[in-house]
Amino acid sequence: MKILNRYFSKQLVAIFVMLMLILTGLAWMMQIMSMMKFLIKYGIDLGDFLGLTALMIPFIASIIVPFVCFIAVIFVYNKMIGDNEVTVMAASGLSPKQIARPAIKLGAVLMVANLVLNIWIVPKTQSMFYDTQWNLQYGMAHMKLHESAFTTITEGMVVYVDKVSGHDLSQVMLSDMRDKDRPSTIFAEKGKLVSTVRGLSLVMTNGSLQSQGDRMITGTFETFDMDLNVIDKDTNSSFRVRRIPTDELIKIAFDAETKKQHKMILTELCNRFLSPVMNLILALLCATILLRSSLLRRRASFAPMFAVGAMAGLMAIYMSASNMIGSLTEFGLLAIGLGCVLMGIYLILAKK
Repeated sequence: MKILNRYFSKQLVAIFVMLMLILTGLAWMMQIMSMMKFLIKYGIDLGDFLGLTALMIPFIASIIVPFVCFIAVIFVYNKMIGDNEVTVMAASGLSPKQIARPAIKLGAVLMVANLVLNIWIVPKTQSMFYDTQWNLQYGMAHMKLHESAFTTITEGMVVYVDKVSGHDLSQVMLSDMRDKDRPSTIFAEKGKLVSTVRGLSLVMTNGSLQSQGDRMITGTFETFDMDLNVIDKDTNSSFRVRRIPTDELIKIAFDAETKKQHKMILTELCNRFLSPVMNLILALLCATILLRSSLLRRRASFAPMFAVGAMAGLMAIYMSASNMIGSLTEFGLLAIGLGCVLMGIYLILAKK
């Protein structure tokens, strides 16, 4: 029995790893294509761009793992049934539960791995992704000033710098045309780029300002702080629950600011704690349908299609239920429901 389990497990792991690499690679390439604007519009380095998109790989993997597990199980077991290997095992006295043990082990291992991904790795990498994306778009990494040249910072704002030494500037001229009714021009002996929560600021010293509106305003200053954009890192972005650490997410689940945020938090908690269980459920479901139908030869050919349909229906029900959760009580009921489904499929498999 150990030899057969090892034989099944090797094939399951090989197929799973191959499919995981292929599908994750394809999803990563799609992510690269969708974010190509950062490479073109903001002129960031290729290495930084690839590093940014690579931070999405754990999130991509956490989504596709249950489906890849199901595909691996259906591929290996259907092949075994077609080659009459399962028939020989059953004739030798092995029960469907014993034959399905490698699939159950794979589903259990992937459930734990997916749980680790969802609870710790994905929130960390998602937080790094959004911070890096913001910095590349609005922070220090975005700003590249050239000596003795005019640089367009944002639409309507142009800066000229005589000398650049890191973030220290000399002989600065800044033209701000963002408000067409009140254009302004600033001259300063020195300047320094500073990163704030609102993006980049240019702190200038020993200079003069000319502003033109209903009347011309001219003045001098010792220090002048100029926001180079109006993007707020924290308040202007949408409420991103994926980047919140799990322990903090559980705490704010009890005192969310709005009903919409509370529902988003509960849905995210479902994704982190309950979605990994689908690895074991789908692996068990697939093995049960294929092995049970293999005993009925006339229906065995329809088993893969039936398994795919059952998987699609079960995932649709779960995803709909997780998105409709509005309270912690409903969260608990969904967890109990998944446990009942898992137990029911196992009892069908173990039935003599």
